[in-house]
Amino acid sequence: MENAVFTIGHSTHTQEDFIELLERHRITAVCDVRSKPYSRMNPQFNREDLTKALASHGIEYRFLGRELGARSEDPSCYEGDKVRYSKLANTQLFIDGLKRVRRGLKEGFRIALMCAEKEPLECHRTILVAPQLIALGIAVEHIHADGHLEPHDDASHRLARLFNLHENHMFSSQEELIADAYRLQEERIAFDRSGEESMATRDGAA
Repeated sequence: MENAVFTIGHSTHTQEDFIELLERHRITAVCDVRSKPYSRMNPQFNREDLTKALASHGIEYRFLGRELGARSEDPSCYEGDKVRYSKLANTQLFIDGLKRVRRGLKEGFRIALMCAEKEPLECHRTILVAPQLIALGIAVEHIHADGHLEPHDDASHRLARLFNLHENHMFSSQEELIADAYRLQEERIAFDRSGEESMATRDGAA
């Protein structure tokens, strides 16, 4: 396998605590996979502020939310109002994003894919992006808020256990159980445009 890619959620960390986590795992480049690189609740992770803070510690910042974000602007990635990860993962833009990550690895960077969610299983970085990297022969490790690492395979089995799939599907293979777990979690977390539109209507922005 190629060098591992890490993932991390900025959550409600201070910039200092977040950078300490990165330095603990010797991260040298953060790839931001948020579709929109801003946070009203945690403005310390807005793109410009974060870029400066990371640079002061010798860590590169790259925005990959257009390529690897969960809120696609491509209508072919939707069924109704909901993004379908299998469709998104097959777009040229997404494939180009994976190529940029691989290029960074080959250039010697130790990369962390960053999104907002604290829990890896609640984020598309784990349910959408990580499996595609694994398929390319790239190991994935998830950095938790307390600093411990969770290999992606362990995260996948943890997800299956959360859905009680190990206990209830005695005739299914491990691969089938994991695929079912991803499908169920995608239904829970995948971006739904109808929610955004209803919010805009409430705010008078429709």
